[in-house]
Amino acid sequence: MEPPDFLETMRAGIQTLPSFGDKHVTKQFERKVVVVSGSSRGIGHAIAQAFAGAGAQTVLVASSASNLAEAVRRIAQSGAWEPIGIATDLRSPAGCETVYEVVTERFGRCDVLVNSAGATRAGAFLTQPDEEWQDGFALKFYSCVRLCRLFWPMLRSAQGVVINIIGGAARTPDAEFLVGGSVNAAMANFTKGLSGLGKRDGVNVNSILPGLTQTERVQTLFEQRAAATGITPDQARLNQIEKEGIRRLGKPEDVAELALFLADDRARHIQGTAIAVDGGATPGLY
Repeated sequence: MEPPDFLETMRAGIQTLPSFGDKHVTKQFERKVVVVSGSSRGIGHAIAQAFAGAGAQTVLVASSASNLAEAVRRIAQSGAWEPIGIATDLRSPAGCETVYEVVTERFGRCDVLVNSAGATRAGAFLTQPDEEWQDGFALKFYSCVRLCRLFWPMLRSAQGVVINIIGGAARTPDAEFLVGGSVNAAMANFTKGLSGLGKRDGVNVNSILPGLTQTERVQTLFEQRAAATGITPDQARLNQIEKEGIRRLGKPEDVAELALFLADDRARHIQGTAIAVDGGATPGLY
């Protein structure tokens, strides 16, 4: 199968894209460019992998060059279009601008932007330093704001999609996760507000609120909670599962499937919505 037309003029410096030889690869997002931040591991990687498997040209963004190289290799081996990886620090404006510049140079378009970067820390409020608050907002909130602003003209031109991966703490405050809850709440408000601009410009803007999900990040959060409360990480994990009343931890693929749907034409009438993928853990109405 020939590569998408818009890649024909971008062959210089780009590896030849593999054909769709794997039975798990479909054409649902063929000719689409999908940028996913925080995509070397966990939920972000599962989302990038799902879009690649659905025929998209994926752009993976993360801070760790080694993790990113491994993530790109895994997706390439699946028979999907060869992803490109951009190792950069999204905490800074320059890091976000790097992503935009590479995508502009290579493809000249962006159809879907998924903001999944973020590693806010759990901890005891009275001893948690300012640096952890600043870092949480810098990576998760400000990178989302900057990438949305940079890519908006392309998204408007493509009548594209923004999906922000936030988290259940946006709706459910937690004394041992005040940084994450505050960042998530700000990101949820930003997403809802941005959807108003999306209505005018033809860009669908929605968010996903994952609950406890089987990732390295969640294990780290259990360790941080344990340190803040004087228990073991295993006990912190059991306590949280019992508190939320869920049957199991989520899987990254659970979130990825919803992301694919929200980016599809079937979801064009879903705008400005936050959808939880948490096994029913959210206690409130919203």
